[in-house]
Amino acid sequence: ALWVQQDFQLLDDYKNIVETYYGGKATNVDFMGSTEQARQTINGWVEDKTNNKIKDLFPPGSLTPLSRLVLTNAIYFKGTWIKQFDKGETRDEDFRVSSGQTVKVPMMRRTGEDAQFKYAETESLQMLEMPYEGGDLSMLVLLPKGEDIKSLEKSLAIEKLDEWKNQLGEQRVNVFMPKFTFNTKYLLNENLEEMGMPSAFLVSADFSGIDGAKDLFIQIVVHQAFVDVNEEGTEAAAATGIGMGATSLPPPIPVFRADHPFIFIIQEKETGNILFFGRVVNPK
Repeated sequence: ALWVQQDFQLLDDYKNIVETYYGGKATNVDFMGSTEQARQTINGWVEDKTNNKIKDLFPPGSLTPLSRLVLTNAIYFKGTWIKQFDKGETRDEDFRVSSGQTVKVPMMRRTGEDAQFKYAETESLQMLEMPYEGGDLSMLVLLPKGEDIKSLEKSLAIEKLDEWKNQLGEQRVNVFMPKFTFNTKYLLNENLEEMGMPSAFLVSADFSGIDGAKDLFIQIVVHQAFVDVNEEGTEAAAATGIGMGATSLPPPIPVFRADHPFIFIIQEKETGNILFFGRVVNPK
């Protein structure tokens, strides 16, 4: 959503673009005369859009009478697994935050013949896909072998991720996954400046595509996200198949034990669009 000082009239073309292509909303508020009311209005919108999970996105003092344009981006997500983790199997186990630090965390587990997931493994990592109810969304978990998550982060690129995803295959996997809840907040001004848009935060910024003039600039960009990962889910279907073949020892069942820092990605399965991209270093 965009929040613009009430004296500014937005161009109809701009409002149509925001609403049609971004699902967004542009609203006038009075930063100059009622700064606190403007802050509460913005925070109230965020609370409403995130089912009251994200509150006080803009703390007192973060907006001023000099504010002219504020961008808000708040996301709330809570998924329900297709393959449920049994709450009775969850127990406290060690999670290695680093080579010298271990914490106790509630570790979910799913094992047994019906523990079928899409799984892939390389020399440096294990990759697991866990689908959410409805089948449109899934979580990818990238677990480095060893504790060097920085090397994994440096190697991440869309092309590399696609390469790993193409290796995923359905098989039985013994899964051990910590419960965690994230409520994180970021000020993105510096990040966006470093990515190539420093002029947007200067009084000389050119946002004439918004109101037809050059009297707007961005004061602050805040991003806050809530993610809850727990045992809840629903069994969608079950099937039994019998295959005949030559007698041999079955391959060992891989163990996916996320007991050290890992990366998670919540994606739309059909398009690969990434909705969340997070790093779990300490689930507590």
